[in-house]
Amino acid sequence: MANQIIQLYGYHAWANKTVFEHLRKLPEDRWQKDVLSVFPSVCHVMAHIYAMDTMWLSVMRERPFNEARELLMQLLDESSRESLEGMKKRFIETENKYRDFLNMADVEKAIPLSHPVHGSIGTPLSELIQHVVNHGTYHRGNLTAMLRQLGHSGVPTDYVFYLYTVEDGSLPHS
Repeated sequence: MANQIIQLYGYHAWANKTVFEHLRKLPEDRWQKDVLSVFPSVCHVMAHIYAMDTMWLSVMRERPFNEARELLMQLLDESSRESLEGMKKRFIETENKYRDFLNMADVEKAIPLSHPVHGSIGTPLSELIQHVVNHGTYHRGNLTAMLRQLGHSGVPTDYVFYLYTVEDGSLPHS
């Protein structure tokens, strides 16, 4: 199970890198350009994915809800003004933290979740990783719609394309 979760997270990291490679090819002004969509700009959707990924890692490390929420709000504020290269660097740093954490974690360990409205539950770490991956996939879909509004194509980041990349030797198997 641990290898499957590490590979699943590997997909998430690959998809984010693929998006950044695509965004680097677009005109520079598209990064912060206002879009009437789910997020006000491409930068904002990427800031959201980054901040949520980082916040969830904090939760997986069993930080209290209020601490995780504070971190989320701080990162959203900081990263919403970040350059494309600065944001890419933030993603890489978070990816490295996840990989270090996952290499030492028990993926079946129940992680306590506590929310002021929804109460408390425990869920396996593996399910939280699935949540992080699903969340990123959902918002990369938002990003594709936003890019189309701006007159650009999206980039395919489906899981099967990741598997082809792993299979052709571009990425190591986990």
